[in-house]
Amino acid sequence: MSTGRREQPPSSPLLQSEPDPYALAHPQEMYRLVRGAGAVVDLEGTVLVAGDEQVREVLRHPEVFSSGIDAAHIGQIRPLIPLQIDPPDHKNYRKILDPLFAPKRVATLEDHTRALVGELIAAVVDDHSCNFNKSVAEPLPTTVFLELLGLPVSRREEFIALKDGIIRPPGTDIDKRKKFVDETGQKIYAVLEEVVTAREAEPKDDFISGFLTAEVDGHTLTHDEVVDIGYLFFLAGLDTVTASLDCFVAYLARHDEHRRALVDDPGVIPDAVEELLRWETPVAGVVRITTTDTELGGCPIAAHTPVAVMLGSANTDEAAWPDAETVDFQRPDNKHLAFGGGAHRCLGSHLARMELRVALEEWHAAVPDYAIRDGIELNYSQGLRQIENLELVW
Repeated sequence: MSTGRREQPPSSPLLQSEPDPYALAHPQEMYRLVRGAGAVVDLEGTVLVAGDEQVREVLRHPEVFSSGIDAAHIGQIRPLIPLQIDPPDHKNYRKILDPLFAPKRVATLEDHTRALVGELIAAVVDDHSCNFNKSVAEPLPTTVFLELLGLPVSRREEFIALKDGIIRPPGTDIDKRKKFVDETGQKIYAVLEEVVTAREAEPKDDFISGFLTAEVDGHTLTHDEVVDIGYLFFLAGLDTVTASLDCFVAYLARHDEHRRALVDDPGVIPDAVEELLRWETPVAGVVRITTTDTELGGCPIAAHTPVAVMLGSANTDEAAWPDAETVDFQRPDNKHLAFGGGAHRCLGSHLARMELRVALEEWHAAVPDYAIRDGIELNYSQGLRQIENLELVW
């Protein structure tokens, strides 16, 4: 169903300034409510796109639905490369960046990643309890990505706090939150300026040094372009795998039959990763802005209108997915949109998949039977669905 009417969908806590904790933990119910109002819903100034078919249409057409700097503000002072660069310029940056995250390159990182996961688990396994977010989900991808990028791992806690200041700013006042994000963004820029300047003087074996020497069609990246790439990587690399691991393990802790399937047959884990990405979709949505008057699913959309592209809703759309609300680790042809789609599909998807797979393999080999500590009401954050209080016992 779609609608061209200006229609408010059924009231949903996730669309309010202070969402209900239950709604954050179970967004699939909200997605279903929105789709009940229409696959495309005009909210007087912002358009929600909730249907799988319509979401894919938006992602396939960046010339109409731009992800440029006007689409989303996260403390940046210039467009983030390559996320906020639309085709055709976008492809030049991807030529440089894609090889860094190609499957063969990611495969060379697996042994080190597995060793790191083993160390993190060994530090807590004999305690028979841990905060999984703090002990495993946060330090694992953060350490891997800081090493790749060339930022000091010794400053991990500082960098995590800066990342959270952009993605999860405190308070509910919109103006105060924006001010906090802008101030935090300046701190991140200061860190990146320092490191990029240092690598210009003395290159090392890391991504930033590689960016400075990379060449496409006879052109190298400027200092500012390398900083802008670093800013995006700083946010994405330090958060999305953490959010995914939190959601996955929380789900498995509450669904014994699914957890047991991974323990009994670790070969299921790659497919489980895909299905949990579909069901949980930690990055629930992205924002686009229209470049021209257009129409989507019968809904007219004016130029310069923000469009909220609900990836999580597309991934649970009963019109596109057989048994959409069944979590099935044997699901065939699982072409979910958890990594987005089209030209701006997630650059680090292969790295994310490897980290998620290795983490689940090592965790379930060491801790096959675990549960959420009694009395804990899991607190899912807005946006990227991190769970800071993921307290487990075994």
